[in-house]
Amino acid sequence: MTEIMKEKKTYYITTPIYYPSAKLHIGHTYCTVNTDALARYKRMRGYDVYFLTGADEHGQKIERKAAEAGVTPQQYVDNIVAGFHSLWQLMDISNDGFVRTTDDYHVACVQKVFKKLYDQGDIYKSSYKGMYCTPCEAFWTETQLKESGGVCPDCGGKVEEVEEESYFLNVSKYAPRLIEYIETHPEFIQPASRAKEMLNNFLLPGLEDLCVSRSTFKWGVPVSFDDRHVIYVWFDAVLNYLSKLGYLSDDDSMFKKYWPCDVHIVGKEIIRFHTIVWPIMLMALGLPLPKQVYGHGWLVLDGTKMSKSLGNCIYLAEEPEDIKKKVMSMFTDPNHLRVEDPGKVEGNPVFIYLDAFCRDEYFAEFWNDYSCLDELKAHYQRGGLGDVKVKKFLNNVMQEELRPIRERRKEWENHLPDVLDILKEGSKVAKETAAKTLEDVRH
Repeated sequence: MTEIMKEKKTYYITTPIYYPSAKLHIGHTYCTVNTDALARYKRMRGYDVYFLTGADEHGQKIERKAAEAGVTPQQYVDNIVAGFHSLWQLMDISNDGFVRTTDDYHVACVQKVFKKLYDQGDIYKSSYKGMYCTPCEAFWTETQLKESGGVCPDCGGKVEEVEEESYFLNVSKYAPRLIEYIETHPEFIQPASRAKEMLNNFLLPGLEDLCVSRSTFKWGVPVSFDDRHVIYVWFDAVLNYLSKLGYLSDDDSMFKKYWPCDVHIVGKEIIRFHTIVWPIMLMALGLPLPKQVYGHGWLVLDGTKMSKSLGNCIYLAEEPEDIKKKVMSMFTDPNHLRVEDPGKVEGNPVFIYLDAFCRDEYFAEFWNDYSCLDELKAHYQRGGLGDVKVKKFLNNVMQEELRPIRERRKEWENHLPDVLDILKEGSKVAKETAAKTLEDVRH
């Protein structure tokens, strides 16, 4: 038995650590439940699983939110993170670990890593002037902002110019090595479309060195050798995957056992940090990269990504009927169907449903401009169709597919009284037979 346990394969799986600027919504739950399902499956297969989630508690946004609420940043995050635990308990999430970036062991790990990279020349001091999105805690280049119309490419919110003395991570030094790694390890970034996006939009055009400290606010991990600076929230956050395992601590047995991570599951909006910044940090530390980073899509409501900043979220604390109504609207109302990448067929949920349910005869019945689904897709990809038209067609298809099911259900409902009568009669006969058998046994 001992020998079998020794040979048990390990499996390390993580969610992102969630930002406690407000309570978690159903999008966070979607990511965590997916991760939980995979962790449970691996346990059933006999793996020694370590499933980690947590809270990313530093940054300028938290500092501002706490000031608005009239409490300290620590009090603010303590209150929100208590809700994280309640939600995961409600959802029966089977995480093995929960990390908070305000935990002492995490702070110590982040400071040690920062100092190590500074000592070896991969972090250096300079000055920074550029555009910053506080809700996303992200810096953006002029080119990226030009393409997004001057707003944050992730959340669509306002960006602000910041100018300050900062420490920088020399990402350009490791970029060629990372490009080669991504190109020779197709399993590293999944789905494959995300890898193409990282290469074409960020890595191949050239990376600017990353600002990894801030000096205009205080709520963060202090730079151990320069207390005027706090460490950039993303540099701090991704190190949770190592700190919880005891990396650079007196007891690093879990790190030796579980690293490298088998899969980081993250939302596609933060895949840039997990597949560019994080791997470069690991390369600089001389550590193996995670085996895979999987960037899932978004839950979209009214054509827009759910966002705490936009206030369009579904919360599990709402009344069950309200949740049901909102969720069902995504699949039945043509104006609410989730579409992540308008104009693109790959990964577009509308076309996933059309592929599953659409038959060519539906075009003659509902949309005689096309003869088949392939023709519709080709026109859609060329930009010749609006999303609303395609979604209305899908709605017709779905209603047609559901019609026989509804009719059959109506039949069942009509016969339900007869079925109940049969069950009652059967129950009566069973009781009489049982009583007679018992009487025979007694005699």
